[in-house]
Amino acid sequence: MTQSFDAIIVGAGQAGPSLAGRLTAAGMTVALIERKLIGGTCVNTGCMPTKALVASAYAAHLARRGADFGVNTGPVSVDMKKVRARADTVSTNARTNNETWLRGMERLTLIMGHARFTGPDTMEVDGRAITAPRIFLNVGGRANVPDFPGVNDVDYLNNVSILKLDTLPEHLVVVGGSYIGLEFAQMYRRFGAKVTIVEKGPRLIAREDEDVSEAMREIMEAEGITVRTGAECISFAPHRDGIEVGVDCTSGSPTEIGSHALLAVGRRPNTDDLGLDVAGIETDARGYIKVDDRLATNVPGIWAMGDCNGRGAFTHTAYNDFEIAAANLLDGADRKLSDRILGYALYTDPPLGRVGMSESEARKSGRKLLVSKRPMTRVGRAIEKSETQGFMKIVADADTRKILGAAILGTGGDEAIHGILDMMNADVDYGVLQWAVPIHPTVSELIPTVLGDLKPAE
Repeated sequence: MTQSFDAIIVGAGQAGPSLAGRLTAAGMTVALIERKLIGGTCVNTGCMPTKALVASAYAAHLARRGADFGVNTGPVSVDMKKVRARADTVSTNARTNNETWLRGMERLTLIMGHARFTGPDTMEVDGRAITAPRIFLNVGGRANVPDFPGVNDVDYLNNVSILKLDTLPEHLVVVGGSYIGLEFAQMYRRFGAKVTIVEKGPRLIAREDEDVSEAMREIMEAEGITVRTGAECISFAPHRDGIEVGVDCTSGSPTEIGSHALLAVGRRPNTDDLGLDVAGIETDARGYIKVDDRLATNVPGIWAMGDCNGRGAFTHTAYNDFEIAAANLLDGADRKLSDRILGYALYTDPPLGRVGMSESEARKSGRKLLVSKRPMTRVGRAIEKSETQGFMKIVADADTRKILGAAILGTGGDEAIHGILDMMNADVDYGVLQWAVPIHPTVSELIPTVLGDLKPAE
């Protein structure tokens, strides 16, 4: 017997539960299917536990610097069991709250199990057949594991399994010098481990401008982290002291011996076991579900939200996917993905706040540009906190006087970037923000000054 609903949502990550709330409030019956943990990546293995770890690592770092502020703390040690327990508590509480909310939701049926398509409007969940005229896929993603030589011969860590560690690695080798890798590298160095970053490319966080990459490398190395870029011969082999990671064939030590190795080399969508072919749903070469500007797939009545559609890899973009889908379906709106101005942050210390185009992307666009850059050493708030690493940079269109993008690598950068993001969403002349009167002493107060220094790009 097939059970009918008004809508099926597959995946209880960021977009799914919120959409279920809107649909059920509109009177629809909804089946929400989750095969593992309510809350998805963010709550269970992403933002919440990792940022809890970042907070613990920052506390350890600040305690060691106590004397710089006239505070005598004595020897600093880190209890990794308590660190892990705190992160677990943060995740568990969020997951429990989400699940309690969903289980009390009227007209919602929460089904725990793995869903697969049996047709364009039907699915099976562990032998249970369900159907609906509207199906929303919110299945997320997981760590990518490239076919490195020997990778299957060692017990490597990924962003999920490393959260289970309650002991300190003697030497953590992080393979991948981008967002996830950098956050874990810095936090484990601050916990007390020896850390080496191995990156195949010529620089860290390659999607960012070169000056951001260079500054980030300086930040990592200043904390005693070894950075190995240009690692063209990455391989793995068991070693009596842990794991031997092949790094480079031409310069430097050809290998790094780590007690632990973390693979942080990107993500892949959880789309390979949904039976998408049965429903006729198209994916791209990497497995991401193809969607149009309103999140619809090529099959009428099926939408894809969150990480699995390849149109955003963040909790906030997944939530915005929900907002777009709900507004268009229930509010008679015409919201589009192309209206979204992307902002994101890298949660190293100091953090990197980013919005819109990088300078290199703007240059490739062929526009006449205005660029301004100011070091954090000239930000009063940063000086007062003795956290002066990094810089602020804004790129604008010289003809339209609209801000194209910005980077704030510095203390508070993940928060201060929102002033620029809001101006970009308002689509106004940058002079509006230039003549704002921000509060002193803050990081944001320097933004009007940076705007006032915009000059033609060389």
